[in-house]
Order: sequence, then C-alpha cells, then structure tokens
Amino acid sequence: MNHIKMFIIAGSFLFSLLIAGCGSSPAVVDEESSTSSIRAAQEVGASDISNASLYLQLAKEELVKAQTFAENGDEKEAESMLLRATVDGELAVALSRSDADKKEAAEAIERVNQLRKDNNLSQERN
Repeated sequence: MNHIKMFIIAGSFLFSLLIAGCGSSPAVVDEESSTSSIRAAQEVGASDISNASLYLQLAKEELVKAQTFAENGDEKEAESMLLRATVDGELAVALSRSDADKKEAAEAIERVNQLRKDNNLSQERN
C-alpha cells in the first residue's frame, strides 16, 4: 500500500514539473518562410528601390516583433507577425522585379529608337 502511495505522489510531482516546465517555455514559431522572403528581397536588390525597400524594412521589423512575441509566449501574435513579414518580403521581391522589368523595357525601347535612327540615316545616304 505504501508503494502505491509513493508511486502516486511521485507521479503527481513529475506531472506537476512537466506542466510547469511547458508553461514557462517560450512559444516555438517557424521563421523560415519569413527569413527566406527577406533574404530573397535583399538578393534581388530591394534595398535599392524606394517602394521595395519600404516593404523590406517592414518585413524586417515584423520579424523582430514576431520574435519578441514568441519570447513572451504569445504564439498567435508571433504567427501573425511572421505571416505579415513573409508577405511584405514577397511584395518587396515583386516590386524589385517589376522595377527591373521597367528598366529593361526602357532600355529595349531606347535600342529600338537608336536602330530606327541608324536605319533612317542609312536610307538617306542611299
């Protein structure tokens, strides 16, 4: 009978330690998609483009806020901030690519105009 009481007391004590340990640990959140979208934005040069750099900065700030929320145990807010950071990072990438496409199109138009000009000069000489 004493062994059963000791087993119950020991089991209750271990269960209490387990509950206390889990309750005080910070929330675990997955930052991978947020950090990869921020890294992608940096690699495509978002920091050099005004609109894209704004969203890149927002993504970085939201990632820091998410880490703070996670440390404080607020997992829902941390996940929300990570989602926002991911989306803002992806938007920075899209804006960077859009700007690069616009520059490339402008260069192509300039080349076409130069070719037309050169062609007109050739026709005038003949």
